[in-house]
Amino acid sequence: MSRAHQPPLVTGISPNVGTSWTKVTIRGENLGTGPADLVGLSICGHNCLLTAEWMSASKIVCHVGPAKDDKGEIIVSTKSGGHGTSTVSFKLLKAEKIGILDQSAVWVDEMNYYDMRTDRNKGISPLSLRPSNPLGIDVDKGKVPLKDLEAMFPGVSGDFTSENFSATWYLIENHSVTSFDQLRMAASNLKKQATRKNEGSLAYVKGGLSTFFEAQDALAAIHQRLESDGTEKVEGSMTQRLENVLNRASDTADTLFQEVLGRKDKADSTRNALNVLQRFKFLFNLPLNIERNIHKGDYDVVINDYEKAKSLFGNTEVPVFKKVYAEVETRIGALRSLLLDKLLETPSTLHDQKRYIRYLSDLHAPGDPAWQCIYAQHKWILGLMQNCKEEFINDQRAWRYETPQQVQFVEKLSDVVIGQLPNFWKLWISYVNGSLFSETGEKSGQVEKSKKNARQRQNDFKKMIEEVTHRLVKLVRGALLPSTLTELELRLYGGWESKTELTGPWLTQVIHTVRIIFEALVALEIPNDLLQVIQDLLLELRHHCLLVTLHHTAEDVKRLAEKEDWVVDNEGITSLPAQFEQCMVQMLQSLKEPMETKPGEVNILQLDQAQDQASELCVDIMRVFVSCLEQLSNKTDGDINTSHISVDLASPDPFSGLQEDFCATPEQRLLIILSNCQYLEKHTFLNMAEHFEKHGFTGTDKITQVSVHAVKELDESLFDAYIERKSDPIVGSLEPGIYAGYFDWRDCSTPTGVRNYLKEALVNIITVHAEVFTVSKELVPRVLTRIVDGVAEEMSRLMQCVSSFSMNGAIQARLEINALRDVVASYLSSESHANFKQALEALPQLHSGADQKLLEELLNRFKSSMQLQLTCFQPSNVQPVKR
Repeated sequence: MSRAHQPPLVTGISPNVGTSWTKVTIRGENLGTGPADLVGLSICGHNCLLTAEWMSASKIVCHVGPAKDDKGEIIVSTKSGGHGTSTVSFKLLKAEKIGILDQSAVWVDEMNYYDMRTDRNKGISPLSLRPSNPLGIDVDKGKVPLKDLEAMFPGVSGDFTSENFSATWYLIENHSVTSFDQLRMAASNLKKQATRKNEGSLAYVKGGLSTFFEAQDALAAIHQRLESDGTEKVEGSMTQRLENVLNRASDTADTLFQEVLGRKDKADSTRNALNVLQRFKFLFNLPLNIERNIHKGDYDVVINDYEKAKSLFGNTEVPVFKKVYAEVETRIGALRSLLLDKLLETPSTLHDQKRYIRYLSDLHAPGDPAWQCIYAQHKWILGLMQNCKEEFINDQRAWRYETPQQVQFVEKLSDVVIGQLPNFWKLWISYVNGSLFSETGEKSGQVEKSKKNARQRQNDFKKMIEEVTHRLVKLVRGALLPSTLTELELRLYGGWESKTELTGPWLTQVIHTVRIIFEALVALEIPNDLLQVIQDLLLELRHHCLLVTLHHTAEDVKRLAEKEDWVVDNEGITSLPAQFEQCMVQMLQSLKEPMETKPGEVNILQLDQAQDQASELCVDIMRVFVSCLEQLSNKTDGDINTSHISVDLASPDPFSGLQEDFCATPEQRLLIILSNCQYLEKHTFLNMAEHFEKHGFTGTDKITQVSVHAVKELDESLFDAYIERKSDPIVGSLEPGIYAGYFDWRDCSTPTGVRNYLKEALVNIITVHAEVFTVSKELVPRVLTRIVDGVAEEMSRLMQCVSSFSMNGAIQARLEINALRDVVASYLSSESHANFKQALEALPQLHSGADQKLLEELLNRFKSSMQLQLTCFQPSNVQPVKR
């Protein structure tokens, strides 16, 4: 902390003893940065700020006031340092009173006028009434501390004007080191003064003694003559004649000196008028001075002069003074109007508002200027907020801006509220605690009046703050949540119908801005009940942002079908599931800020309505993605644009997965979608559940359950479609192949090997195997098992339909059934096992060893000849395809 901000400390005062109006010099540290910084000075409990003259940060000169306490501290208060302390004290002595008939050799000068306001002390310090030196020798102060003297001489004083004066104290204090010769000289001086005083009184009597006697004799003679004559009341008496003589002498004198006396009266009148003008020139010049100072803006000087004139001439009965003072009042009235206009001007700073309020208070302006200012500021802030809306509503240049107008509007509204409401609130606080009139908060009539008025208007101001916050909330609702307003409110605060609806990121920015407004108002210590309406707005904005983001995500997911490139990776899936997962993760990331629960806010994901809506929308998004897969499966070759395949350009190698001239067939697309469905079920949806839980979403089990069910339904539907396409031709070719060339089981030659129809069926199955393996090796068992089931079922049916077999026919049928069963043994299901068993049971048994040997030879020859083709049916030889 700097030195200027430390509290004042008084370390010395000179002199430290004296009567009222004694001039003292106060020394210390941090006594203020200037005259304006000095706001308080008390000695022995009396306010001495009126007579204080600030010299420097370590020196102040003032006069002691008529304090109540005989002894006390010297306390200095400053704006920069606050209330100070003192290490010394001052002792106040009672002055000796002078009677009306007592002679006094002291000329008491008239005191200058002082303004009663602490910050406009324009007067000149009065002359210090220093006591004379009674001994007539140089004072030689000793080093005996005042505290020690007080302890040595209790109940007395070293001031020779005091009633309990102690000569010993005085000598120890002022002449403790004076030489004996000097003290002897002092005693001689005292004797001379006493003698001179006595001789002066006798001289008055001695010098006029003869005159007194002569006057006494003359008066006695006159009295004796009048009594002896006895005719003082008779016409022609001596008294009457004397009166006539005196009257004639007076008339003659008047005649002789009439002109002279007339000129003298005129001169005296002129001189008196000039004296009056000179003596009261302050009043006569005041109207002009007021006009000049108003023009220069020196309102402090005007108020100071007005207070002085009011105290001197406010109750005057002199006509000329009343006339001039009336002119002064007229000018002051005009100044009041001028200051009130300046006070109500907008915009204005808090400093200027306080200044003008103090001026008007000092000028005793009617009404309550502080409240008028608060009321005007309130109306102005409301007007600014409404003008923000009109400005953006009427702006037809929306296409020029990247930021939506609703977002710009809320930010501009935020600037208005954060820029103006703090000063408005601080003005009210100053009005409440009285600091409008006294920075130190000391009691005065203005301060108490301000506090009283504020107490009476608390409810009115509370309504003002409520009106501002409600106006803010309704304006934001009109722009972003129009459905929450009534028709009447929409006419006042709406009008955004033609503007584009905001997306989630823009709503997040609006929520951020409204939160900044709320935090700024909380920092002002505005009561929470006045800010609850903003909290409610934030809750609805966050809810709205959640719903809008989920709706837009559903739209984005719906467009993912356009990005399918049909290029699979080593796991047999395309980029579509990853794109879907990335889209959902980005959505959750964008919801992180609006869903975050700030202090005092409600966790929106714990509200029942929000939970249900969010869960339902998340389920809809999952269903939309499954619908995308279904749409892709239903598209024909003409519906798919393979000339341009969407690629993520942000990846390190965006074209690594593409094949030249790649064009997926409908069957390949079914396989790709099936592979994607399996991946979604096993990986993507489980990952999404983790993401949802991580971001606080509830009901993830339901979302996952519904999603998996929808994918399974699609998977089964697509699988059946693919099997139907692939299995029916193979199964359908068996019967024509068996009976090709008019083959007859009852009349056939000795078997020489497996016939071509079965080989063609196996080649077709191998073709399916290759097609499926190319996309996803995990789908191979599932597809081939279903195809083998169909083939086995057909073979069983065909064998059971034969009425009878020859031995050669039985060997041929058994050869073909065993060959088929052994080749696809890896993909046999319980159903196909049963069908093959039924087919064999429908054949006659081979009893001859030669027949069985022939069957085995032919079977081994078949397996050997088609070993290369049949390798794909061996699970141990399945290798992943490198793409």
